[in-house]
Amino acid sequence: MTAARRPHVLLIMTDQHRAGFTAGSGFELDTMPYTDGLAGDGLRFPGAYTSSPACVPARTSLLTGRFPSSHKVTQNSNAEHAYYDHDLLDVLRSAGYRLSFSGKPHMHRGPDDFDFWAGPYYHTAGPAETDEQRAFDAWLDELDHGVAMAPTPFPLECQLPHRIVDRALDALDSAGDEPQFLWVSMPEPHNPYQVPEPYFSMFAEEDVPPRAHGAEAARAKGGHWLWLQRLIEEKRPDYDEHWRRYRANYCGMLRLIDDQIRRLVDHARSALHGPLLVVLLSDHGDYVGEYGLQRKGAGLPEVLMRIPMIFHGDGVRSGQVRDELVSLVDVLPTVCEIVGVPIPDGVQGRSLEPLLRGEPAPSDVFSSIYAERGYGGLTYGPDERPPLHFPYKGRTFDELNTVTQSGASRMVRRGDHKLVVHSTGEGELYDLRADPTEVVDLFDDPRHARLREKLTWLMLQWTLRLQDTHPRGAYDPKVPEHHWNPLPGAATDQRQRDG
Repeated sequence: MTAARRPHVLLIMTDQHRAGFTAGSGFELDTMPYTDGLAGDGLRFPGAYTSSPACVPARTSLLTGRFPSSHKVTQNSNAEHAYYDHDLLDVLRSAGYRLSFSGKPHMHRGPDDFDFWAGPYYHTAGPAETDEQRAFDAWLDELDHGVAMAPTPFPLECQLPHRIVDRALDALDSAGDEPQFLWVSMPEPHNPYQVPEPYFSMFAEEDVPPRAHGAEAARAKGGHWLWLQRLIEEKRPDYDEHWRRYRANYCGMLRLIDDQIRRLVDHARSALHGPLLVVLLSDHGDYVGEYGLQRKGAGLPEVLMRIPMIFHGDGVRSGQVRDELVSLVDVLPTVCEIVGVPIPDGVQGRSLEPLLRGEPAPSDVFSSIYAERGYGGLTYGPDERPPLHFPYKGRTFDELNTVTQSGASRMVRRGDHKLVVHSTGEGELYDLRADPTEVVDLFDDPRHARLREKLTWLMLQWTLRLQDTHPRGAYDPKVPEHHWNPLPGAATDQRQRDG
């Protein structure tokens, strides 16, 4: 593809955005009508997954096209250790793109890596231009990542997504003739869960869909689930009484974000000349009250692992809802093929570019998906209380910590079935059609022994497929077209009934 035909790329990333919470994806409330419209005119992947249910590991996977065990960023506190050959910014820079960023970074790249930089914006603060914005940031900090029980007493213009889009518009207005890459990274709908009017009253508590399970489900799961539920209850004894307010605020935050996405995309269409590709996704999901939990932190459940992923614009055949199982790690190789740059060494993702154009995909490549959790070492048990990076006393807590991220877990999904294995030697097996919230563990059920064996073999094939080819030595790895590396036997096995 010539430089003149390379599309501008607008990457919109939300944070802790649970998939399936819009009317267009089957939710009961119309939370994101504009975003659903983009999906309807473009491509939606309902089977999109994060590589890891934590911000920095997932964002590093997006940038590098590698899973956390390969890029080495396995927790939010070690972004500087990212290991890769060339990442998304390197690829776009080599293709002649101007690089702009506005929002929450939480990644191994910083201001010096971009031509335009606005940030950092985090969950309770960002660059403030007025006393009112500074007062709002202080108010956010006082919420201590909790749930606001009343409308936010500051105008929409103080909200971080609005301020981030303001600066993104500056980046668009200062664009030159070269192709543009603009990454807009919104900290919401991540906690603290707050929203101003009219969004606070847009979705009433009594109208939010019910959750399937309360805190009893987390306690029954044990392990990190039990430890986290106990920690939150110890720090905030009444927290789960307000799960409907939490859900209502979350839905209001989605509508606020949706309005800012509309504002951003409309401006990009008028400010940029030439083709435009819009990519919208998130880093991971949110419990949104399921299991009596808030935020994230324990396990690899679908509510945390599945993410929204939408492609719209140049090179995308409209009206597609694809059933392939895809991942954050697939974005880098996809962009490489779109802009005409070779996929870097060590990339483990698969290019989705032919899928964007509406071409069929081989089932042995996209019939399953894999993801990871944990920073290694031994796994802390539910009754242990090691030192943390926050005190056990008081209301403040971080759900991602020494305990909940200890050890290692891996998941693989194929069809309706999902296997999770842990470094403790334990495992979990679920039928997602019959049990979408994963509370009926079939791992030790003898009637599902053959299924467990098949998925265990599939996970082994995934781990072998992800054997790192980086750094490159004297040997040249054989790389398939589009990075479509089939898993042996997957296509045949897909045609057989699991049992």
